[in-house]
Amino acid sequence: MTVRIIAIFIAAFFAIAALPQHAQATIYSYVDDDGVVHFSNVPSDPNYQPVVRERRPKLSLQTRTGRVLIPGNSTDWDPDPEYYDNMIREASHRYQVDPRLIKSVIRAESNFNYLAVSRKGALGLMQLMPGTADDMQVLDPFDPKDNINGGTRYLRKMLGMFNGNLRLALAAYNAGPNRVVRLGRVPHLRETRDYISKVQYFYKEYRESSSPSKRWAKYYYDRNS
Repeated sequence: MTVRIIAIFIAAFFAIAALPQHAQATIYSYVDDDGVVHFSNVPSDPNYQPVVRERRPKLSLQTRTGRVLIPGNSTDWDPDPEYYDNMIREASHRYQVDPRLIKSVIRAESNFNYLAVSRKGALGLMQLMPGTADDMQVLDPFDPKDNINGGTRYLRKMLGMFNGNLRLALAAYNAGPNRVVRLGRVPHLRETRDYISKVQYFYKEYRESSSPSKRWAKYYYDRNS
């Protein structure tokens, strides 16, 4: 990111933070010819498209230590992985995806930071690109429930596209389905391969720690493990 882009993003963030809780705000973004993602709450270029079209009342999320979650401050980030479990279960039931897999993707993508923004412009818990968020009908990618619902819907789409093959579905989630379809395999991209390994490691960890009495998961993809 250039200094100008960083300044735009910081200005947008603090402008939104200063609004009353029930006010509506809109964040816009676009990707220029050099692949740089621009953010603004006061768009000055016709290429800007809305990322957050309606800002809902701010959630009162707190960590186990009582600190309010602050985006981009990794030293103060102390996520509560269980906070989103009910939202994950709802999305799991709606799209028939193992909730432990959904949770593994969230952990790998954002480490449960609902305000996470990647260098490429991916947003929220499940790191949805603006175009994907629109396709999955996500109104506010920084709203945890909205993001989890859209991300799970997209994950379900990838699983269906690749006939339940978890590695290919995760590769498509990370690198884009067109690339995986064209190659017919996992791309030789270190980021994508590391991502798949990370999600599978978390997924195995959650499955091994699941109590049968809890019945945390209803849907299994053991054939892909």
